[in-house]
Amino acid sequence: MALRCAAPGRVRWLARALAGPARLLPPAAAAPGPPGPARTRPPQPSVRFASSAGSGTEGPQRRVVVVRITSPIAWLRTRFYYLLIRLYFDHEFSIEEFTRGAKQAFSVVSKLLSQRKLDLLEELVSAEVLQVLKEKISLLPDSHRDALAADIDAIMYTTEGDVRIYYDDDGRKFVSILMCFWYLNGANLPDEVPGEAKVFQIVFGDENTKEKKHLLTANYEFQREFTEGAKPDWTITRIEHPRLLE
Repeated sequence: MALRCAAPGRVRWLARALAGPARLLPPAAAAPGPPGPARTRPPQPSVRFASSAGSGTEGPQRRVVVVRITSPIAWLRTRFYYLLIRLYFDHEFSIEEFTRGAKQAFSVVSKLLSQRKLDLLEELVSAEVLQVLKEKISLLPDSHRDALAADIDAIMYTTEGDVRIYYDDDGRKFVSILMCFWYLNGANLPDEVPGEAKVFQIVFGDENTKEKKHLLTANYEFQREFTEGAKPDWTITRIEHPRLLE
């Protein structure tokens, strides 16, 4: 599937990568989440980041070390849901394959947001979320809008958050997976931007030449309907860039 007005093949990532043969779900078919209390932000993993300069003629190298402390109960819960998805919804589902597709989706969608090309998101994001994004993007300063973009190579860490399997009032079956991303961005943000994990100071050449990178987080939720006869497509039903897009 290609985006309208987009370069050929630009967004075929979800057609191949998100849960095997799945494609993005047209927004009109997206269903709201189950009733209940308001959603809360996913807990952030405990992480440690470091940078180092390598030797040789190719210049300094950057290394990021992530130490994640996961709750055993949360880990077992998500694995149980993945088992249910494979047993009752999609026998070919693989969280590893899904994660690769989700990273590509996040990179493309975040860049379109940063460039204000919201018309290209109509086939990727639910109508409700897109309407909210249009209102928020118009109010963002240039520095915050630039900080939304995540190059695929700048994504330092990806982990799954909440996983839900539910039915709506009409008996339709849905699966949603919340993915959390940590990425480096060189936007000109003030050092006191709240909510950041770290501001990288990466030295190239000598101590007088520094490139500052901000380490930022984003949360994207992917939803698919598994009712018999429904299209095997995923759509993005939640986009959060804490402290940037609120």
